[in-house]
Amino acid sequence: MTRIQCISPVDGRVYVERAFAENDEIQAALDIACLAKKTWRATSLAERKALCNRAVDAFVAQTGTIAEELTWQMGRPITQSPGEVAGFEERARYLIDISDMALADFRPLPKPGFNRFIRREPLGVVFVIAPWNYPYLTAVNAVLPALLAGNNVILKHSAQTPLCAERLMRAFTEAGLPAGVFQYLHLDHQSTESLIQAQEIDFIAFTGSVAGGQVVQRMAASRFVGVGLELGGKDPAYVRHDADLDAAVATLTDGAFFNSGQSCCGIERVYVAEHLFQGFVEGMVSEVKDYQLGRPDDPETTLGPIVKTAAADFVRAQIDQAVTAGASALVDPSYFPCDQAGTPYLAPQVLVGVNHEMRVMREESFGPVVGIMPVRDDMQAIELMNDSAFGLTASVFTQDEDAAIAIGGQLEAGTFFMNRCDYLDPALAWTGMKNSGRGCSLSVLGFEQLTRPKSYHLKRAEP
Repeated sequence: MTRIQCISPVDGRVYVERAFAENDEIQAALDIACLAKKTWRATSLAERKALCNRAVDAFVAQTGTIAEELTWQMGRPITQSPGEVAGFEERARYLIDISDMALADFRPLPKPGFNRFIRREPLGVVFVIAPWNYPYLTAVNAVLPALLAGNNVILKHSAQTPLCAERLMRAFTEAGLPAGVFQYLHLDHQSTESLIQAQEIDFIAFTGSVAGGQVVQRMAASRFVGVGLELGGKDPAYVRHDADLDAAVATLTDGAFFNSGQSCCGIERVYVAEHLFQGFVEGMVSEVKDYQLGRPDDPETTLGPIVKTAAADFVRAQIDQAVTAGASALVDPSYFPCDQAGTPYLAPQVLVGVNHEMRVMREESFGPVVGIMPVRDDMQAIELMNDSAFGLTASVFTQDEDAAIAIGGQLEAGTFFMNRCDYLDPALAWTGMKNSGRGCSLSVLGFEQLTRPKSYHLKRAEP
């Protein structure tokens, strides 16, 4: 029997070990999910909402334990890990609150002699594949609306964060969710691909890398089944000539380096109006030097390790290639004694003298590095921001809202920010363009891919 091993980036030891599900366990999960479909679909929305609220209560009650597990599984500083539980609750409560509106019948303009409406119906069994970097915040985007809409859910979490699936299972069990409505499976790649192709699965919600999304899409291609793909980003920001410089520095430094840069919508490249460039760069470097890189279980740490040494080495290679090609690295790693080659502990880095020929400005870094370029005007900023294979978010820092909206209309991104970045508002649709994926989660629109419309066309009898 093969096993999952979560190697903690904190100290390199095996933190969690679990057996992968065998074929008979996988089939049993599919069977019980299918058996539970009819009952859960017939459960009133009011009762589904009550059960989901109780599950959130049970989950939040374990904040301390969940935060500690999160820190050891993926390396986020212990002082920051509770924030993910708070974010999970915010999104979950919002999705529960809007579910009546999102799932309400749509009625067209009246037509004499007819009763016409469109009803949102559940798809059946939804397979959710969640990543390690924000393991609860990514899972909640699909799990909660799927359940609220009357679907059953099977969750497969990353091998790096297996305890997250188990914690969610415990919360739903404590809430009294009927058996088979929510389940999790620890799966290897082959079993995951087989489950995607299983006839019992009615929708796949995947969050992860572009390469992973391509595999999911290929595996699902032989069936008429929906696929939602939330993939990577190389998200840009533009500091316009009229920006509040101090606010832009503080916001973008946090947006680039929080969670050690391991965010699909984190800031990875910044374009700054020429006359603000020097001040912005000096401000960001100063803020970066204030970070404390170290073991994430130390309360003094503000920057934890990258999830794996291989991922840290990938970022190191990007930085080395940029410097070899003429870029300047402005942060001396000696400020961060924990930075060590061959470990996941990686000092943050700010690069200037970069261009779009460099890997660090094209490839998703998913680490604590950002490249900064000066720009002449809005048009050059727009051109550079769009010069990417990704299109998840884009940010503009300005005091002119009309100008921001005009710029936003020309940017190839699923979410446009003014004076903000690296945030998912549950009231707004979360979606991407280009290699950042397809489909939509969050907001009332996020329920659409997890339901199918059924039209009711009722002709009344003549009096």
